[in-house]
Amino acid sequence: MSTVGAGTDDDATSTVSRAFDVVSAVASLTRTGRGASATDVARALGRERSHVSRTLTALAAQDVVTRDDERRYRPSWAWYTAAEDLVDRRLRLEGLAVLDDLAAATGEAVFLGVLRGDTTVTIVESIPSASNMVGTWIGRGYPAFCSDAGQAVLWDADDEEVRAVFAATDFAGAGPRAPASVDDFLGRLREARERGYTIVDEEAEAGLYSVAAPVWDFRGEVVAAIQVVGERTTLQPRTSQAATVCRRAAAALSERLGGGQGRG
Repeated sequence: MSTVGAGTDDDATSTVSRAFDVVSAVASLTRTGRGASATDVARALGRERSHVSRTLTALAAQDVVTRDDERRYRPSWAWYTAAEDLVDRRLRLEGLAVLDDLAAATGEAVFLGVLRGDTTVTIVESIPSASNMVGTWIGRGYPAFCSDAGQAVLWDADDEEVRAVFAATDFAGAGPRAPASVDDFLGRLREARERGYTIVDEEAEAGLYSVAAPVWDFRGEVVAAIQVVGERTTLQPRTSQAATVCRRAAAALSERLGGGQGRG
């Protein structure tokens, strides 16, 4: 999209955020099939109609939304692709502030991961200076069946979707407590949903422990997971505390993406 013009990083962040909010509002208001006017969108967002109208015009020019003869807007065929791009930008823009607060609250390394095929990839991280973590995980993939984010990023997937993700996965070469099969993974995922957060206990590697929670977007889909990762000996006794603040962080980021807690 080309709605971001020249200016400061704050200007760019604000422009992307406004466009994201408008797309989210149009998608929400048109679920019943009727288009949404600029006034409808402005009222839903609590913003000036003129500002919203300009954003809608720019989005229509980029084929993200369409406008009918009654000047009512609907998502276009390309809106889903645009939404994916906006969600990814918002995750990166908003994620660091959320993770910094979480790292300060836990004293542990925290990460934001997304699903890519049958791996999870870290896109944002915050590592306290006191942490024993060395190097960066940004851009690095890890097998989803045993990664700290694996269960959480598949939180809203049904059993068949999970089986499809791991259809060609070799459940080997991981930590001593890693799932041995897709059925084993599904059992742990069901337990995590009942608990309200995931626990990955020496599944990635010996001595490593983590809790994680899913992040939802405005479409009601899980798009990422926030993880708190540390040494088993120090983090496991604080599981409940770490999980509470991790879930709050995931909820805060979900809210910034226009989402909620979803199901599970």
